[in-house]
Amino acid sequence: MTPTHALALSLVVAGVVLGLKWLAYALTGSVALYSDALESIVNIVAAGSALIAVLVSRRPADSNHPYGHTKAEYFSAVLEGVLIVLAALAIVREAWPRLFAPQPIGGLDTGLLISLGASTINAGLGWFLIRTGRKARSPAVVADGQHILADVLTSVGVLLGIGLAWLSGWWVLDPLLAIAVAFNILWVGWRLVRDSVGGLMDESVSEAELADIRNTLSYTLEGLASEGRVLEIHDLRTRRAGPRTFVEFHLVVPGHTSVEQAHQICDRLENALQASMDGVTATIHVEPDHKAKHSTFRIG
Repeated sequence: MTPTHALALSLVVAGVVLGLKWLAYALTGSVALYSDALESIVNIVAAGSALIAVLVSRRPADSNHPYGHTKAEYFSAVLEGVLIVLAALAIVREAWPRLFAPQPIGGLDTGLLISLGASTINAGLGWFLIRTGRKARSPAVVADGQHILADVLTSVGVLLGIGLAWLSGWWVLDPLLAIAVAFNILWVGWRLVRDSVGGLMDESVSEAELADIRNTLSYTLEGLASEGRVLEIHDLRTRRAGPRTFVEFHLVVPGHTSVEQAHQICDRLENALQASMDGVTATIHVEPDHKAKHSTFRIG
């Protein structure tokens, strides 16, 4: 399934889950269930913005955006993080008065069952989105899935806590749980914003991905070096832009190498990178042997 289809599905399911959670809140009046329902509203807005961002990011490069539109997905993830923060503040605002004046909750038998069903649906959706997003290398889809799974964890905590309050009569647990949910989703929002800003700031790929790139280049370089066609690769740099990975490095070849021969070597290295991972764009700067730094894969 494509990221677009996955997010469209997320939008539909988020609407269904919101309806179920809001029904659970209406039956009980629990501020903890209110906090759970409010986060589902954020899920709908987030899924919609992520869908728009993915559609924009898939547009081909043009004269105004020669490197493509892939970074649009990071704006979506930042927006989702901001929405989470606003939802957390709204939850605290609703729960704070009840912290000092706890109220008994009615209709919990039906309300908890409805909320449990909604959380089960969300769990399946979150797992599916993360798997699809990682496969498609879509940060917007992964962010949406992570947010939904965080919603599931908080929902489970809320259900267990309200059940305990129901059995014990400690109704103060209801606002306490709501405030705990607020702090938890604040943490999730912070992580989403932090990771997305890293993408907007041209952060390098992960250490594992960088190791894969270096291993691929090293393996290809061994064959070329044995042929006396390549002396060194240095100044390797990487950056991520949504589903695209950009790799740049300097390639040192013997001074007598012709332009055509150098071009063939670059093609060979680019093909090796593209075969090892999806969405790679390589930029190679060819240099003569006197430019060698005698330190292969020197980062700088």
